[in-house]
Amino acid sequence: MIELLVKVNKFTYFRLDNYIHDSIKDYSRTQIQSWIKSGLVCVNNSKEKSSYIVQDNDKIIVKIPKQRHNFENIEPIKMDLDILYEDDLIAIINKPVGLVVHPGNGNFSHTLVNGLVHHFKFLSDINGNIRPGIVHRLDADTSGIMLVAKNNIAHKNLSFQFQNRKVSKEYIAITWGNWEKNIGIINEPIKRNKKDPTKFSVNELGKKSITRFIVKKQFRHLSLIKFFPETGRTHQIRVHSSWKGNPIFGDKKYGGAETKTRGFLPEINKVYGKLLKNFRGHALHAKSIQFNHPKTNKIVSFDSPLSLQFENLVNSIQKYYEQSH
Repeated sequence: MIELLVKVNKFTYFRLDNYIHDSIKDYSRTQIQSWIKSGLVCVNNSKEKSSYIVQDNDKIIVKIPKQRHNFENIEPIKMDLDILYEDDLIAIINKPVGLVVHPGNGNFSHTLVNGLVHHFKFLSDINGNIRPGIVHRLDADTSGIMLVAKNNIAHKNLSFQFQNRKVSKEYIAITWGNWEKNIGIINEPIKRNKKDPTKFSVNELGKKSITRFIVKKQFRHLSLIKFFPETGRTHQIRVHSSWKGNPIFGDKKYGGAETKTRGFLPEINKVYGKLLKNFRGHALHAKSIQFNHPKTNKIVSFDSPLSLQFENLVNSIQKYYEQSH
């Protein structure tokens, strides 16, 4: 149990969760919010919400639950993980298309986390027992590079880098249509869609979201794009690309699947329909990541090769493009 006596001036306003997070450095704000919700935090002998604004001389009592490091709620499942790099603090995984990162939303088994728990002896638990080692995530149908933390010290260091935009990520994608500019920045806020909570959309009331892009090649109806997200919102690249009128190839949720072939001549519709049918997921791949190693503080970078199906898609589009000219 930890007891805190609040000392703030009248011009300073701290949320309860933020104040505890600043005072107790070894735990994430997500963990602290769960403690508050579970009744493990009292302010002046009363339970308050995370949004409560602390007052001068408030007495906060925090009952820190015992940490469980064996992840008994996660079933260890043997998987053929594509481990690109590993040391005593981190691991770099090349995630395939279709693999959900962690349990939730009806996916309680055969996630990446199930494979991690089986393969690694130690993983961080800052994000709770259902997300051991997970510092950031990729959508199920997005392939590519993922960073895994083996302990909480490494996890906190890496999370700080993500929050302060110290991590550089590069994605490669096939999008519909041609882009007006070869280089640009999409700076549009993103908010959860009210009608469909599984989707997000550009909304002036949303969170700040920035994506840089470079057009590598324009085909007849498709483009090969590099994306560099500067923020890490859910579905950010997919939402921004769709908002520009260039949804990711195969992205059903944001208008990049079969509906996009409507209006083409029958012979063209047939070609793209076949490519969509043969491609699993959507054509978005996390290609590389760069950050400061939590142990040495030196800049390290890792690259993830494109899957065979992604390379085949690019080659098929290129071949069709050349034949149609």
